[in-house]
Amino acid sequence: MKNIKNILLLFCLLVAFSSNGQITADHLKCEMAENPLAVIQNQPRLSWQLVSTASNVSQTAYQILVASSEKKMQNNEADVWDSGKVISNKNLQISCKGTPLKSETQYFWKVKVWNQKDKSSHWSKTAFFRIALSESDLNPTWIGAITKANSHLPEGRNYHTATFKKEKKEAIINASDSLARRSIMLRKSFAVTKEIKEAVVYISGLGHYELTINGKKVGNSEFTPLWTDYDKTVNYNTYELKADALQKGENVIGVLLGNGMYNMVAERYAKFFVSFGPPTLFFKMKVIYKDGSTAIIKSDESWKYSKSPITYNSIFGGEDYNANLEQKGWDETGFNDSTWKKVVLQEAPKGILGAQTAPPITIQKKYDVKEVKEIKPNTYVFNMGQNLSGFTTIKVKGKKGQTVRVWVGESLNEDGTVGQGKTGKPYYYDYTLKGDGVEEWQPKFSYYGFQYAQIENINYKEIQNENLPTILDLKSNFIYNSAGEAGSFECSNDIFNKTHELINNAIKSNFQSVLTDCPHREKLGWLEEIHLNGPGLLFNYNMETYFPAMMQNIADAQRENGLIPTIAPEYVVFGGDFTDSPEWGVTGIILPWMYYEQYGDASLLEKYYPVMKRYVDYLGTKATNHIVSHGLGDWYDYGTHPAGYSKNSPIALSATSHYYYGTHLLAKAAKLLNKGGDIAKYETLASDIKTAFNTEFFNKETKQYGTSSQFSNAVPVFMDIVEPQYKQAVMDNLLEDIKAKGNRLSTGDVGNRYLFQALARNGENEMMYKMNNHYDAPGYGFQIKFGLTTLTEQWDPRKGNSWNHFMMGQIEEWFYQSLAGIVSDDENPGFKHFFIQPEMVGDMTFVKANYKSIYGKITSEWEKKDGKLFLKIEIPANTSATVKLPVERNTKIKVNGKSLGKLKLNLGFDANQKKSTLKLGSGIYTIECKL
Repeated sequence: MKNIKNILLLFCLLVAFSSNGQITADHLKCEMAENPLAVIQNQPRLSWQLVSTASNVSQTAYQILVASSEKKMQNNEADVWDSGKVISNKNLQISCKGTPLKSETQYFWKVKVWNQKDKSSHWSKTAFFRIALSESDLNPTWIGAITKANSHLPEGRNYHTATFKKEKKEAIINASDSLARRSIMLRKSFAVTKEIKEAVVYISGLGHYELTINGKKVGNSEFTPLWTDYDKTVNYNTYELKADALQKGENVIGVLLGNGMYNMVAERYAKFFVSFGPPTLFFKMKVIYKDGSTAIIKSDESWKYSKSPITYNSIFGGEDYNANLEQKGWDETGFNDSTWKKVVLQEAPKGILGAQTAPPITIQKKYDVKEVKEIKPNTYVFNMGQNLSGFTTIKVKGKKGQTVRVWVGESLNEDGTVGQGKTGKPYYYDYTLKGDGVEEWQPKFSYYGFQYAQIENINYKEIQNENLPTILDLKSNFIYNSAGEAGSFECSNDIFNKTHELINNAIKSNFQSVLTDCPHREKLGWLEEIHLNGPGLLFNYNMETYFPAMMQNIADAQRENGLIPTIAPEYVVFGGDFTDSPEWGVTGIILPWMYYEQYGDASLLEKYYPVMKRYVDYLGTKATNHIVSHGLGDWYDYGTHPAGYSKNSPIALSATSHYYYGTHLLAKAAKLLNKGGDIAKYETLASDIKTAFNTEFFNKETKQYGTSSQFSNAVPVFMDIVEPQYKQAVMDNLLEDIKAKGNRLSTGDVGNRYLFQALARNGENEMMYKMNNHYDAPGYGFQIKFGLTTLTEQWDPRKGNSWNHFMMGQIEEWFYQSLAGIVSDDENPGFKHFFIQPEMVGDMTFVKANYKSIYGKITSEWEKKDGKLFLKIEIPANTSATVKLPVERNTKIKVNGKSLGKLKLNLGFDANQKKSTLKLGSGIYTIECKL
C-alpha cells in the first residue's frame, strides 16, 4: 500500500514538473465575447489569453483551426480554416479567414500556441460562434394588436414634459387607442414531429418582451432588447434553445409585450411623450432536425393575441397588474385560445434590424428588508438598505380584488413617507389580488431608483385586520448590465474605500441599456458621463461589447449637419444648449480613442471616423476665429450659486478647449488610419485652435486662464494647450486657488476629471489626497457621512435632486492609475506593455488593485511596513511592464527575495530622475525595498 502511495506521489510530482512553465491558450473570444450567438462580421476576429505558471512567457507562434461541426473539431478536421503555424506574438483580434462563413451558422474553433522556446501548447478547449442574420436574411414580419396608423400615437420628438401643456397631454391620452399602450400576450402553436438537432430563436419585441416556450421563460434577461433609436437601429436577440425546450408533438410560443422607450405612456410621471409605434413583435425560429431537414416558425397572421394582466406599464410611471385577468396556461399546450383575436400585420420600425451584440440587463442582486416602520396604522415604510435601480418583488395573501400599491423612492419626506418630489412622481406599482393563497409578483416592464418602499392599507407578516391584504415578504431587485466586473480596488483609507463603493453602486444603477444619468427622473444617455468617467468605467467593468453599442447610438443620433446631441439615443429634442454642447458631443471622438487605448482595438476608430470628422467640421461652422462659445460649460460647478450652467468659468473657454481636444484626437486618428490629406488638415486646425485659445483666454502677466478658476487653469494643462514655458506657473496658480479654498475643489461635472488628472499627472498627488480625504462638502466624504449608498448629483445631497448619479465619479481613474499605479502605455495600447507606478500619499499604508485586461489579470498591491515597501505585481503572459519605484538610485531592491544582480535585472531611472525603474516580463513578483 505504501509503495502505491509513493508511486502516486511520484506521478503527481512528474505531472507538476512537466506542466511547470507550460503555456496554454484560454479564455477564447470571438469579437470580444465568449461563444457569441450573433456575430455580425463576416470575418470575425478571434482572441485568446495565454496562461502559464512560469515567468517571462511570450508567444512566438499560433495555429487556429475552424470547423463546421464540433465533431470535426474534435478530430482536428478544419474544413473552414486551418491557419497553419503562423509566426507571430499576436493573440488578439486575428481575423478568421478560409472558407467564406455563412449566416445563421455555427462554427467551432480552437488554437495552439508556441512559447519563446518554440515549445507548443496543447490544443485549447473548443469555443464556438454563430454568424448573425442580416435584415434581408430575416425578411421580418411585424405583428401586434393594432397598426401604427390606427393607433393615433404622437409622432415627433418635441413632447418634453417641461414645455408640455396639460391640454396637449390629455389630447394625446384621449387620442391613443388603449390597444396602442396596453401590454399584450401573443401565442403561436406548432408541432414537432422529428428528433431535433438544434433550434435557434431570433426575436425583437418592442419596446420590451418576455419570451416563453411551453410556459418556461427563455433566457434570464430583463428589458430586452436594449434601447436604441428605433428610427435608425432595432436590436433583435438570439437564443439557442436547450435540448428539452421543445417536445415531440404540440409546442407553444408565448410572448408578452411592454412599452419600454419605444412607446412612451403619458399617464402618471413621464419625462417625455414620444412614440415610435404600438407594441410590436418580430419572431423567427429555425428548427434543424437530425435528418437534415428544417422548419421555420415566424411571426405572421396565424398568431393570436389577447390583452395581458398588465393593465398599465411605463418605464417612467410604473406598472399595474390585475391577477384576475390571468389566463392560466396561455403559453402552454392544451390552452383554448378561441376567444383570442388574430394579430394584425404592422408597419416595421424604420430602423435597420440587426443582432444585439451588447450584454443584456439582468437581476444581479436581491435585498431583503433591512428595517421597517409603521408610520401610521397599516401603513409601512420599508428600508431595503441599498439605493439601486430595479423593482420590488412582493409576496402577499388576501381576498380577491384587493389591491396593493407599492410606492418606491430613494429618500424620505420629513413625515417619514417615501419621497418622489425630486425624482419624478407619481410612480408606483399596483397589484390586484386573485385571492388564491400566497401570490408573488414583480413588474416586468418598469424600473425606478429606490431604497425605500411604502405600502398602505396592509398587514405586515401577521394578519391583524381581516379586511386588508397581508404582505408576507418584500425584496428589492438590483438590475444592471451583465457585462461583468473587470477590476477591484481596496486601500487603507476608509473614505476612499467607501467612495469606491458609492461610485460603483451609482454606476451599476445607471448601467442599463445605455449609461443613464439617473435611474428615475430621466433615464437618458447623457454623453459627457461616458468620456469623463471613461477610465473608471473601463477599469471596473468589461466594456468590450458594450461600448461599441454606445458608439452606434451616438452615430444614430448624429444630425445631418454633423451635430452630436447631448443625449443618445435622442428620444426627445430639448433644444438650445441642452441639445448642443461640445463637452457632451465630443464623446463621439473621445470614446473610440479610449476604447483603442484600453483594448488595443482600432475598430471603433475605423468604423466611426466619418462620425468623428463630421462633428469636428460641425464645430468649425459654429466657431468664430476658432473660438466656440455655446454649450453648458462646466455643468454643476461648485460654489454658493445654484447648480446648473457653468458659473465659475467661461463657457467659451470650455467649448473651445473641447473643440481643440476633439480636433487633436481626430488628427491622431487620421494618422493612425493613414487618412492621407486629413492628417495635415486637422493637425493644422488643432494648432490654429490652440493658438486662438491661448490668445483669447491666457493672461501672460498673471499666468492665468479665463477667470483664473480651477477649471480655467486645469483644462489647458490636461489637454496640453498651455505653452511649455508657462505650464509650471499655471500649475502653481491652480494649486494656490485650491489652497485658498481650504484644499477644496470648485469644478463641476465636466471639470472634475481635468482637475484631478492635471494634479495626478503633474506630481501633485498629495494635493489630490488632501482635496478628497475629508468629510466636508464638496467631497465624497460628506455623502458617506450623510449615510448614502450611492453617489449623488450634487456634493451636498440636500441641495440636489438625484441621489443616484455617477457623473462626479471621476476619482476612480485616480484610484487605479495613481494610487495603484496601473497605467497603460500609449505606444503599446491594450496593455501589451504597461507601467506599475504607484503613488504613496498621505498616511496611506496599503493599496490593492486588480484589473482583468484583455491579456489577463494585472495586479498591483503595495504596503508600507517597518520602513520598507513591499510591492506585489502580476503581469499577464505575452506582456511586459515597467515598474517605477519611489526610491533613490542606490536603494537595495529585492525581487522574489533575490538581489537584482542575481536575477540579472538592470535598474534604470525615469525621465524625471525621481523613480527607479525595472522592466519585467510576465509573472508574479514581490519587490522589497527600503523607503
